[in-house]
Amino acid sequence: MLRNNLIIALRNLWKNRMFTALNITGMGVGIAAVGLMGLYVWHELSYDRFHANADRIFRVVQYAQWPGGTLQLAPTSAPFADALKSDYPEIENTVRLNTEGGGVIAYKDKSIEAGDIMFTDKSVFDVFTFPLLYGNPATALAQPQCIVLTKSLAEKLFGDPAKAIGQTVTFSNNYPNTVTGVMADVPTNAHIQFSALRSFPANYTNGWQNFELYTYLLLHKGSDASALEAKLTDFFPKHLKKEMGDLTYRMELQPLPAIHLDSHLDYEAGANGNRQTVYIFLLVAALILTIAGINYVNLYTVRAMGRMREVGVRKAIGSRRTQLMGQFMTESMLMSVAAGGVGILLANAALPLFNELADKSLSLTAYGFWPTLGVGVAFALLLGAASGLYPALYLSGFRTVVALKGQTGGQANGVSFRKSLVVFQFVTAVGLIACSWVIYRQMSYVQHKDLGFNKEQVLTFHLDGDSPRRQVQSLKEELQRSPLIEAVSAASNPIGNNNIGTNGMFLEQYGIMPTATQVVQKFSIDSDYLNTLQIKLKQGRTISETYPADALGAVLVNESLVRKMGWQSPIGKRIRYFLDHKETAEARVVGVVRDFHTYSLQHKIEPLVLQMAAPSEKDNLYVRIRSGKAEEALEYIRKVYRQYDPAATLSFRFLDENFSQQYKAEQKQGQLLLVFTMLAILIACLGLFGLAALAAETRTKEIGVRKVLGASVWSIITLLSSDFLKLVFIAILLATPLAWYAMSQWLQRFAYKTDIEWWVFALAGLLAIGIALLTVGLQSAKAALTNPVKSLRAE
Repeated sequence: MLRNNLIIALRNLWKNRMFTALNITGMGVGIAAVGLMGLYVWHELSYDRFHANADRIFRVVQYAQWPGGTLQLAPTSAPFADALKSDYPEIENTVRLNTEGGGVIAYKDKSIEAGDIMFTDKSVFDVFTFPLLYGNPATALAQPQCIVLTKSLAEKLFGDPAKAIGQTVTFSNNYPNTVTGVMADVPTNAHIQFSALRSFPANYTNGWQNFELYTYLLLHKGSDASALEAKLTDFFPKHLKKEMGDLTYRMELQPLPAIHLDSHLDYEAGANGNRQTVYIFLLVAALILTIAGINYVNLYTVRAMGRMREVGVRKAIGSRRTQLMGQFMTESMLMSVAAGGVGILLANAALPLFNELADKSLSLTAYGFWPTLGVGVAFALLLGAASGLYPALYLSGFRTVVALKGQTGGQANGVSFRKSLVVFQFVTAVGLIACSWVIYRQMSYVQHKDLGFNKEQVLTFHLDGDSPRRQVQSLKEELQRSPLIEAVSAASNPIGNNNIGTNGMFLEQYGIMPTATQVVQKFSIDSDYLNTLQIKLKQGRTISETYPADALGAVLVNESLVRKMGWQSPIGKRIRYFLDHKETAEARVVGVVRDFHTYSLQHKIEPLVLQMAAPSEKDNLYVRIRSGKAEEALEYIRKVYRQYDPAATLSFRFLDENFSQQYKAEQKQGQLLLVFTMLAILIACLGLFGLAALAAETRTKEIGVRKVLGASVWSIITLLSSDFLKLVFIAILLATPLAWYAMSQWLQRFAYKTDIEWWVFALAGLLAIGIALLTVGLQSAKAALTNPVKSLRAE
């Protein structure tokens, strides 16, 4: 029986080659889409699970709230780790990671820009699973001035990683580090990425409020993280309250595998993903696959009209319904297996583009060739069974006499069901069109919004060497001699990288200095900074090197800080800040600047204090270059800089690029969604084409009669198209609220966002109507132009 079914199935599929090709292509596209998205989702959900102790590792984060302000930080300060291990016996070990260990790393005549190097404790290899290829993990970072390189960085510096052990590398300040280990490259599904690990300097410490590093805990086996977290309420009054004052404070323990998708705090170690986004894309992939299945159902049902007599003959000679269903299911399974093969080929061909859009390095055979093939075949068979069930029931259900006449017997329920499937397809298509357009509008909004300064034609670069840092003023003056350069300033950080930092400061209130600090952003600049970035000074004056007292005794504040403090006359207000973790100094407000964004638009503008940068802090130069002269200006900057540091390898970043980088994830999501939207439209149109063909075929005689009675081609096209347009209108009504809700939730990740306009959904609806008219109109025109003599003979 199976052999006969296979032979007949192959004959039928070959006989209807166009129908077979459409079905296999549509389903293959759906399988490819869900396969690629499945790889993406699996990769996102696998973050940090490669660590042997992943279920026992937690990151310490902190939240605080006080009148007029909040704090939600991923980093902590240096004393946290020792204090936690001492106070709570549930903690087996701790490790700290500080992202400030990078720079230009050099060995002999080789220099490499490696900004992703981290300082850490010797316990890092006890807590995390980072295998060492060479060296002893127990002692590799036990002493100061030691470094463990990843295999990739070791190859760049030494060629053979085995030759790295015992060698000395230096950083830009000639600070020597001995290579004590070479480790495997960090997996791409780790939330912390680095090219090397350095031991902390000897006797490293810092103040409780210098939140600059990440603290991880390894709990003893069997310890309850929730119970420990409840006990952490004792930590604040014991260690922090004296310095931070009365506020609502809590610490949280984040499970290591949850950090990448669930943590969206300030100053994350890197760009995290979003669990909601992962599930949304999984849903989109499932919808693509579903409409591919619907497309198969509709196209297969279209062909039922040509096989009704076959069904009638089979039933007349004794075939049971189950036998007929077996025949049709065999055809379905054959097509699904073929579609699975097409899907794998399409997925493999599209994988480089998909990796670029998703910013990943995924591989179809990451888990082995045979497991991947087995999963693909099993999935294709399951999909074939699910998609083929309805057509098999439909085709095998024709009554014998009616089927022998080539008629459907008026199966109204089947027609209604197929129309509902088309509505579902277009709900998906319209929803995806609207969502894609909202994402595009938001990306356009963040790219063009006024940031409070002029970001155009401003580049930044880091001063790596001691010599240029000691001679910043001379370097600035030399650069400004060229007509290619409009302005130059120095500061402690480049803005737009979401890493300015916060500090606890005492802010005068009602004429008195409080005993508790408030957390504000702190940024160190020179006197040319406002002019270089064209930031408007609202009140007072700027800070300047011409006033020696400004070095420690004067600050600028932004409008947000003035509003937060309720200062009516901010000029002259006192601010006390920490010089180190104990000593403080007092400064007065000499000016108020217009609010400007130091972070991306996912973050609201926070209260900001601008201080005069100390010589050691002037390690980032901002240069405004003349429009249209970028290449000449960059070459001139390199030439001048080599006079101060001949071995320097400058790395330029434009400010607009810094800000754009923060929206990279959203831009990639928008691009992916656009691709899937186009796939959804394509497959939905195939389904609509199939239903239109079925409608035209079932109304062949009616069309012939109408033409004989004088109906025009246009009236027949209108007649056949109107029913389908009703389906599209219903889809638009259903898709609009769903898409609006989805996009309103997505926009919540931005502190500054565009409005969701009604016309976006109207435009998506009009586009869907146009696509539907084109699809149905072509089939309707074909039916309307058929010779009525042939139509009347259809009976």
